[in-house]
Amino acid sequence: MAMMLDESEASDAELIGRAKGGDRGAFGKLLERHYDFVYRAAYRWCGRKADAEDIAQEVCVRLGKAIRDYRGGSAFTTWLYAMTVNAARDMMRKTARETVKTEAYGVHALISGEAPAESEDPAEALWVVVRQLPDKQRDAVMLVYGEGLSHAAAAEAMAISETTVSWHIHEAKKRLKTLTRSAGEV
Repeated sequence: MAMMLDESEASDAELIGRAKGGDRGAFGKLLERHYDFVYRAAYRWCGRKADAEDIAQEVCVRLGKAIRDYRGGSAFTTWLYAMTVNAARDMMRKTARETVKTEAYGVHALISGEAPAESEDPAEALWVVVRQLPDKQRDAVMLVYGEGLSHAAAAEAMAISETTVSWHIHEAKKRLKTLTRSAGEV
């Protein structure tokens, strides 16, 4: 008698195959397995818990529609990371449009009278500065240092060459040095 694998022991490839076939349980297990990864990437990208939660939820919805298009040419997490970054960028564009509309009508969403509290965590302070980098530099730094990917895996996620990732990292380090000095955080 053949033993069946429990869903928790099924590989991503097996779960993806079953999810493509309409198995909601497999899709749910896939989401459960990778939700923390998506949330963590979204948080590093935007720096706000509420926005990261919104982005992660958007990725879950998009994944439900896009899972059938996954071809397996790259690691599932690479594909999922690209989906997360796209959702984060979409959210930032939407937020920027809404901000312009709000300012055009003279309505300010958050009037507090005091400056936001500064983070006491030096790592979080660094991620705040990383989020100020140009898109490609920021993505390279987040993939390599935030997610611990190799330059080759980051290149695959960003759809660029490995040497270009290395160049973006190099340029980001120079820019971060300048940004942290100007902020008085050597």
